[in-house]
Amino acid sequence: MKLVDMKVTEYLDVLKSDAPAPGGGSVSALAGAEGIGLFMMVADLTIGKEKYAAFEETCKKAKEAGAGLYKALHDGIDKDTDAYNLVAAAFKMPKDTDEAKAARSKAIADATLTATQIPFDNMTYCYEGLKVAHTLVGASNPNAASDLGVAALNLLAGVRGTWLNVKINLPGVKDEAKKAEFLEKGEKMMAEAAKLAEEMYQSIEAAL
Repeated sequence: MKLVDMKVTEYLDVLKSDAPAPGGGSVSALAGAEGIGLFMMVADLTIGKEKYAAFEETCKKAKEAGAGLYKALHDGIDKDTDAYNLVAAAFKMPKDTDEAKAARSKAIADATLTATQIPFDNMTYCYEGLKVAHTLVGASNPNAASDLGVAALNLLAGVRGTWLNVKINLPGVKDEAKKAEFLEKGEKMMAEAAKLAEEMYQSIEAAL
């Protein structure tokens, strides 16, 4: 069964068990999806309200952008666990002959690249979601301001959590150019996400 199809209690029971997956990567994708879901809710609570007519277009754009990012992170929850399972399967391949060893090494390298790319993609979706959420500060229903603040916290957790999952897999990435790309882009997103989330949180808290 897919993680996203489980009841919340079922998911939490698997999470706290000794099963190695789902782990931090899937949890981070879920945090990001929750953050996007929250800012989409805030947009919905603003759209169509005469009192907030000036915010209408901003909220519509945020909701539209959020829909695609939400779907990507929704799918990313299971993709991360699937990627881990791919790596685990590769390490279990036979290595009793030179040919088997070569096949195993290639499978491990390929699976590790996938297990790095998936959280990197999820990190990007969380970061893009944070940028969209930022546009709603001061341009959405103030009665849902706390929800927007929690959206920022969840999206920042998503960015930081997925980055840890990228970094733990980087030593196994054999493509040096790809490894350098992950590092450069990831570190930039980390810095910018922290700044955006802090700006959002401080602005929202001050207005409450």
